[in-house]
Amino acid sequence: MFRSKNVAARIFDRQIRTRAPGTSVHCARQFYENIVPSYTIYDVECPDHVFRKITDDGQYLISFSINLRDLIVYRPSWLSYSCKGEDCDLPLRAKKFESFFTELYRVSLASNNEGICKYFFLYMEGNQFGLFATSTAQIPGVLYIEKITFHLLRLEDGVILDKKVFQNDYVDLVHNTGVFLYDDLLAVVSFHHQTIHILQIRESGSLVDVRAIGAFCHEDDELFINFSTQGITVHQMSEDHIENNLANNLSNPENSFLGSIKQRLLSFIFQAIWNEEKDKTLRYQCLKKKFYFHFRDYAELRICKAQFLDRHHLLIKFGSVDGEPQGSRSPDHHPSFFAVYNMETTEIVAFYQNSADQLYLLFEQFCDHFYTPSRYSLHMNFISSHANNVHASEQLRSIKNKASSFSPFVKKMTTLLPFSCQSLSPSPYFDQYLFRFDEKSSTW
Repeated sequence: MFRSKNVAARIFDRQIRTRAPGTSVHCARQFYENIVPSYTIYDVECPDHVFRKITDDGQYLISFSINLRDLIVYRPSWLSYSCKGEDCDLPLRAKKFESFFTELYRVSLASNNEGICKYFFLYMEGNQFGLFATSTAQIPGVLYIEKITFHLLRLEDGVILDKKVFQNDYVDLVHNTGVFLYDDLLAVVSFHHQTIHILQIRESGSLVDVRAIGAFCHEDDELFINFSTQGITVHQMSEDHIENNLANNLSNPENSFLGSIKQRLLSFIFQAIWNEEKDKTLRYQCLKKKFYFHFRDYAELRICKAQFLDRHHLLIKFGSVDGEPQGSRSPDHHPSFFAVYNMETTEIVAFYQNSADQLYLLFEQFCDHFYTPSRYSLHMNFISSHANNVHASEQLRSIKNKASSFSPFVKKMTTLLPFSCQSLSPSPYFDQYLFRFDEKSSTW
């Protein structure tokens, strides 16, 4: 249907027409067709900062000092200037950064031996909280950082509400890879300790530990094991040296015992292969070929990345020991696996290899379910994907048809999973229902 390019005509049309139920936000976004950025100002006098991003609600511009010590937050001043045609005669002040942004405050985050992680930032729109990270220097090529600190700030006034410190660990902070925010729940993947830390961000602004998934799954697993080993020691005093070794191994499961999450994963794989065959002889042959032959490979899988699917389920990517933390940069040489984990029942409910057709079909048909938009952010529901937009679907179909074979294509597409948190913009200018653009050249 033709839509007028005249703003006044569209406002009048909005007054006299009744929109279909549930389409009010989409209809409001259509007004952006009449307000399209069409002119670029060059050589703007900008402060010497590292600019991170503008929050999705357009309220704040996040930036850091050049030495990565301070956080500087600005408020955008929208629609400062306008012009018609290509030859715009704008005033000289239009080339000043202050004409478009107003500084709200400056906060020191990093200590003497730390620096702000400039590629990490998460935003809670409902409470207008911002999550930032500082860390000590990382030795190149070594997945180890002496200290990582997460800072929770109230962006309205820059007050630091709480901090969470991880010592002697490694969390991939580049583009929020190792951290995922879903409503008030935060998942932090500790690659060094192979643990997924689940925290809750309270309305008061405090970071509260909920559970840690890795060596243990239930909150009282460690207490139960320690109590059990103490009971054995009491009844078998003559074997103190054995019990001491047992207790030491249990307190550090990576020494000889598989962690709880790994045991559940192996059990799920075993049970799935067991159920494939009804004949007893064929069943044992199948187990030998598919499970025991690959047992060492399964046992050595490492947690690389995780995301929330909802408040109870995690999508966890496992990669090989030789692979990188993300487990996604060389899918042909380092195959990865995906598991759906229920945090309440501590069960693995699904398991796929990165070349599985079934996983790709789920991704193709239900891509929006992997975005897990926040309940506080309505506009995040309008991110275009091949599952909800015919134009994006055509692009995916074109890429699929150009692929030489289906298996490499599936591996390439599953490298996107799990999605990095807040990696997509809900801007109406990226809504493929409203605009057609080339993602590679960034042109409309």
